[in-house]
Amino acid sequence: MKTAILGPAQRAEALARMAERELDVLVVGSGVVGAGTALDAATRGLSTGLVEARDWASGTSSRSSKLIHGGLRYLEMLDFALVREALKERGLLLQRLAPHLVKPVPFLYPLQHKGWERWYAGSGVALYDGMSVSSGHGRGLPVHRHLSHKRALQVAPCLKKDALVGALQYYDAQMDDARYVATLVRTAAAYGAQVANRARVVGFLREGERVVGARVEDVEGGTEYEIRAQQIVNATGVWTDDTQALIGERGQFHVRASKGIHLVVPKDRIHSTTGLILRTEKSVLFVIPWGRHWIVGTTDTDWDLDKAHPAASSADIDYLLGHVNEVLATPLTRDDVEGVYAGLRPLLAGESDATSKLSREHTVAHPVPGLVVVAGGKYTTYRVMAKDAVDEAVHGLDRRVAECVTEDVPLVGAEGYKALWNARARIAARTGLHVARIEHLLNRYGSLAEELLELVVADPSLGEPLAAADDYLRAEAVYACTHEGARHLDDVLTRRTRISIETFDRGTRSAREVAELMAPALGWDDAQIEKEITHYQKRVEAERESQRQPDDLTADAARLGAPDIVPL
Repeated sequence: MKTAILGPAQRAEALARMAERELDVLVVGSGVVGAGTALDAATRGLSTGLVEARDWASGTSSRSSKLIHGGLRYLEMLDFALVREALKERGLLLQRLAPHLVKPVPFLYPLQHKGWERWYAGSGVALYDGMSVSSGHGRGLPVHRHLSHKRALQVAPCLKKDALVGALQYYDAQMDDARYVATLVRTAAAYGAQVANRARVVGFLREGERVVGARVEDVEGGTEYEIRAQQIVNATGVWTDDTQALIGERGQFHVRASKGIHLVVPKDRIHSTTGLILRTEKSVLFVIPWGRHWIVGTTDTDWDLDKAHPAASSADIDYLLGHVNEVLATPLTRDDVEGVYAGLRPLLAGESDATSKLSREHTVAHPVPGLVVVAGGKYTTYRVMAKDAVDEAVHGLDRRVAECVTEDVPLVGAEGYKALWNARARIAARTGLHVARIEHLLNRYGSLAEELLELVVADPSLGEPLAAADDYLRAEAVYACTHEGARHLDDVLTRRTRISIETFDRGTRSAREVAELMAPALGWDDAQIEKEITHYQKRVEAERESQRQPDDLTADAARLGAPDIVPL
């Protein structure tokens, strides 16, 4: 299979091709569900287009807890079907579809009551492991274990001695959510899908009652395209209702946004060899290992303000710090926080007033002929959501279409990954890079790491780390533009890498170096470089200001002080 390259020329060509002839399926929205839907449709042999108003995963799908999990707490809600489905998907991703991107992660659950709690929680975790194995895809993770008070403190010395009487340890999985989506998009393109970001749907084409296409604006060039398709899939997450409004039809369901924020702190601030899962009065709190950092989250509050840039308030940050400090021997302070990010969960409205109790299950509907809507769900089960959306779209096509095959379609970079991992020392010797750098590339790109190494061979300076964010090589900034569809500085610092949340300066010290690396690939002149840097600095400044505000309303107003960038 030929690897798809998503550079500026390929984007322009994709928009032109989508407008040339009627597609079978046009997917609107490139979060994980939209990208997965495009891959599902393309691998069934359907001519497929994918358009995204901003960047791949720029909404919810880059701002999650970055976990691939069965949803242990849904067992307590007796939602066995959802847990079983999610555990099957977790196993598929770990073992077959994306072993280069999805990795096991251990969690410690502190017990606070002797006797009954160990039995109660232990039964739940044992059921979780049993359901995982029974799914046929759960043998890749260690089973849970019971820990004494002494052993738990050895595993997690960060905990207060009186914060637990013992513990359980179990395993789930994690990934870089934005990188996962970018890989999904490239996989869909490799199977023939035409894909374009910064391409916004501004209206739908109608013939009588039927939706027959979409008017799509190239946000970068200003050109408007009419893209016709037999079926359109609306996979716009928290924007579902807004997209539906473009056809003037009342939706069959509504999507409600729930805000979740996360804090990123350096690894040395929490002394532990395992992640933590803690109960709160509303939900659960995770402390998640993340390279040289920890992610602490999340909150779960209703949000009805700006969807593009949900803001974390001072109250949100205090909530997380307050709860995690209840169990930490050395409490975290504001000064420990490197990064903060906020995302919106797309929950199906009308089932409960409390967002934490709204269903994480998904719904697919066909509100008018030619238009399919998919909404709800959780990141882990994106492939099932995509399958259901394409199954529904197929009903509107006047021919026989193959069944879903994505259960057996690895993402690009998966094939050959394990062999390259075994050869990482030899690759390091051949390239002159430290073996840790090779491991970093393999765990972000899989076998596609060879493409980055080719850039380094052609220009050895690209094998150097970024000066102010040395986890990343200079080659990664270039590759993001030439191969992964990055169009702006924000795309690279926030989603292709995680510099924006992994450095105390929030990426501002890396902005100039990265912009200058991107410029040749994107044809930027000096004026555009300066504009990109200035915009990024203003975005960071607005986010910092929002995080000093006492509530959602004032935080939202502060965040909106930095408008989205547009090209010169």
